Amino acid sequence: MHGAGQDKAIDREEQQSNSLSGSTEDGALPELSAVARAKSEQPPPYEQRPSALPPKPPVAWRRAMAPFLWSMSRRLATLAIFLVAVLVSLMVWDQYVIAPWTRNGSVRVQVASVAPQVSGRITQLRITDNQFVHKGDILYQIEPFDFEVALRSSKALLEQRETDLYVKELQSERRKRLSDLSTTREEQQVFEGSARQAKAAVDAAREQVAQAEINLKRTEIRSPVNGYVTNLLLRVGDFAHEGVRNISIVDTDSFWVDGYFEETKLAQVCIGDRAEVKLMGYSIPIIGHVTTITRGISVSNAATGAQGLPNVNPVYTWVRLAQRVPVRIAIDKVPPGIPLVSGMTGTVTLSADSHAKEKTWLYRAKAVLSTSLSHVISGVSPRPRCIAPRT
Repeated sequence: MHGAGQDKAIDREEQQSNSLSGSTEDGALPELSAVARAKSEQPPPYEQRPSALPPKPPVAWRRAMAPFLWSMSRRLATLAIFLVAVLVSLMVWDQYVIAPWTRNGSVRVQVASVAPQVSGRITQLRITDNQFVHKGDILYQIEPFDFEVALRSSKALLEQRETDLYVKELQSERRKRLSDLSTTREEQQVFEGSARQAKAAVDAAREQVAQAEINLKRTEIRSPVNGYVTNLLLRVGDFAHEGVRNISIVDTDSFWVDGYFEETKLAQVCIGDRAEVKLMGYSIPIIGHVTTITRGISVSNAATGAQGLPNVNPVYTWVRLAQRVPVRIAIDKVPPGIPLVSGMTGTVTLSADSHAKEKTWLYRAKAVLSTSLSHVISGVSPRPRCIAPRT
């Protein structure tokens, strides 16, 4: 009985729920119909125009083509890298082997050797080591006493000779005015000759005075150039000997650069080419131009033997080294802060285009590439009108 009562209670609950759901559906129908009418009253959406782009390929086809495209892109990239590597190798080979450049460059200068023209003890030294002097500055002075005495003696002798000349000229003139009864022709000639001898003695005395004056001036040793005194070992009290060098001055107006180029690169060297010299320790180059090319270097096999015959070295290596020929470079511009010292070394690079630095890097790269390809294809040929012919 208890189970039957439970079944009846369940049946009643189901009927109540059904009645509630029915009433809910009846109330919702009017709302749904209102929504449908509102949608029907809305204007129809615009019609989409067909796209001009081609339809996308199917996903399966794209997935099948992806490996092929990836493989082709890798091959093309490899080919491009290979071509770039070949071009770079050609350019590097051309720049290193054929292009006119050398690391064997040296700064050169003229050195003025100062030697006294008179001998004597040094009484004054007006310079120090590595001091800059101008042309005409006094370097040191030799004791002038002996030369002052010689000058005064020469002047006294000159005055004596001039007096003697005056007397003999008067005598000669007096003999010329006398008649033949008072003098003879022979006597006139004797007095005239004596006057001429006296005149010659005066001329000699005048030259001695001039020599004494110049010797006195030479006791002051002056600088012949503008430059720096170098390796000064002189001191006051030393004896200066005539013609013996005792001071060296580096002429600052005579600096130049010698570039020792291999003979395999001389075909690309021309007179007037722009030159850049990078000294060791400095990044900014010195600017110059090629002025001359040396026409001869020493040959070891040309030495003469004991019997006057050529002495030829019997040893000849299989690898023949290229000779190096000096090329003289005049300096046009020295950047501030770079001292020129004779003996400094650097890298010398020549360029046919004097305005190469003013052009873009792309233009310079094209020029280098075309030159390198030309050397590889047609070989290296000398540039025309590079070296002046013999005149």
